[in-house]
Amino acid sequence: VIRGRKNASFNVGETLTITGVPKPNAARFNVNISSSDNDIALHVDPRFNHLNYIRKVVFNSCQGGTWGEEQCVQSFPFEEGKEFEISIEFKSAEFLVILPDNTVFRFPNRLGAEIYPMIFVNADVRITSFKIK
Repeated sequence: VIRGRKNASFNVGETLTITGVPKPNAARFNVNISSSDNDIALHVDPRFNHLNYIRKVVFNSCQGGTWGEEQCVQSFPFEEGKEFEISIEFKSAEFLVILPDNTVFRFPNRLGAEIYPMIFVNADVRITSFKIK
């Protein structure tokens, strides 16, 4: 079980697969691929009900502590208490995020690195599996 921060580098050409279960009455949870706390290349944030977002998946990045422009998908394949799997393929110029309903979202690698040494998961979720291949 992963709580908080995982020091596991994520490299171009690899796929990260995370399986978990949103907690009962979850407001949100997020998965972050980063080089530091202030530099997040990919922020995947399923929001059940958080900051005027209801049942939306928000994608963003943060550089030097400043958040970029949010992007959203209409698909929301998450349910409280129901197991999900998210896969993230790291291509050089972008991340391919595959949601539980097989929706594929392309998010640009705005920070441009080819290796990210930190992956962390926050908020209302219990992680059951974490794999990088």
